[in-house]
Amino acid sequence: MWNELWTMDATTIAEKVKSRELSPVEVTQAHLDRMETQEPHLHAFCTSTPELAMQTARDLEATILRGDSVGPLAGVPVAVKDLICTKDIRTASGSPAYENFIPDEDDVVVERLKAAGAIILGKTNVPEFGYSGVGHNPIFETTCNPWNTAMTPGGSSAGSGAAVASGMVPLALGSDGGGSIRIPSAHCGIYGLKASMGRVPLYPGTKDERYPGVSSWESLEHIGPMTRTVSDAALMMSVLAGPDPRDRFSLPDAPYDWRETVKGDLAGLRVGFSIDWGYAAVDPQVRAIVTEAAAVFETELGCKVDPVVPGWEDPFGAFWGLVAMESDLKGLREMVKTHGHRMSPHLVEFINKPWTAEDLTDALMTRKAVNNKMWRLMQTYDLLLTPTLAVPPFPINVQGPERIDGRMVANTQWLAFTFPLNMTGQPAASIPAGFTPSGLPVGLQIIGRHLDDALVLKASAAFESARPWKDHYQKLH
Repeated sequence: MWNELWTMDATTIAEKVKSRELSPVEVTQAHLDRMETQEPHLHAFCTSTPELAMQTARDLEATILRGDSVGPLAGVPVAVKDLICTKDIRTASGSPAYENFIPDEDDVVVERLKAAGAIILGKTNVPEFGYSGVGHNPIFETTCNPWNTAMTPGGSSAGSGAAVASGMVPLALGSDGGGSIRIPSAHCGIYGLKASMGRVPLYPGTKDERYPGVSSWESLEHIGPMTRTVSDAALMMSVLAGPDPRDRFSLPDAPYDWRETVKGDLAGLRVGFSIDWGYAAVDPQVRAIVTEAAAVFETELGCKVDPVVPGWEDPFGAFWGLVAMESDLKGLREMVKTHGHRMSPHLVEFINKPWTAEDLTDALMTRKAVNNKMWRLMQTYDLLLTPTLAVPPFPINVQGPERIDGRMVANTQWLAFTFPLNMTGQPAASIPAGFTPSGLPVGLQIIGRHLDDALVLKASAAFESARPWKDHYQKLH
């Protein structure tokens, strides 16, 4: 049985644990065994907690045997991204400055996972402070892609993506300030949801009295589910979503049951499809796979799909202006004085850039312009489809390709499709669209109107049903 449990989805595990068909101890041990075989090759976890996980599982089993009620994630193994605080468990954030940092409180989402009965197996690897879309940092082994260990899993939720795709856990927490849930979901062939800004509360983020607020991209950051099925993401959202006074941007409860959002058809919906935003270089393999995936919405799901160009110019520079505005540059610059010789060069360069007031106000103006273009577009369309990323997975230990479809580009250009949705705060998901001839995953991004998370999940479930990908995981032995 243990050899089969790692392939089970979270919804099934929770149901079987609550009905006593499965023991949470048995489930936890099976996933720890899976971790033992996979982790030496993938380096998904930077801090594992097997003893704590087994004790939590034993305590949960005793609760069930007493006949007490348990939460909706009872007995489900989960992984937590290493930018998300975990009480008494190291949260190093991929940085020499935080190498031995142990938080004294849980992030609100970790509190909610624990209350729901989830079993935390450890913390997953990230680039330093999440300021990158890949999976390497100065202090831990580089995370590798389960489909080809020479390739990056994407980031910054790199370890979470690799852990879910390889079956070490059925669920993981990711965070997404510019695509960091959707990027590794696309590169690892799993499902990742960045819900509307405020659906999932943020607190406290990485913190230390020496350098407060390092990772608090307050108006950009989202925390959300990374899973192997859409239903599991909806289940996870039923636990994570809802207001909290510690996050001034958190939204009231959604007016629906998250677990019911995956039901229903899409007949009659208007769907916009942008293959390149009008300016981005896109790998031909990605272009072909995503174009075919978008066609499914019209030919099989009953939608009307139109090609669209939103009409904004590339806002990448403005995005980083927003990041600078929401980073504690004073604290980070003090950190560089002490630890800069061991820190990631691209991060040190960002921190030391002489940002001006005009840089920051220009970033705000650009965000407003992008948002205005987007809301006008979404007056016509219920959903918007794009590639999640401009390229398939590429080799580890680089920031990105410098040539796409024959064009020389900045090594960050492959991220063109994700970060604008952090600027607008709209819900967006990455869903497996297909595989390249060499067997590497490609993601389709499904974008909803402001606050219409339910439709993004419903559309995701409809596409999953039309083009199921679950059997592909069986290839990952």
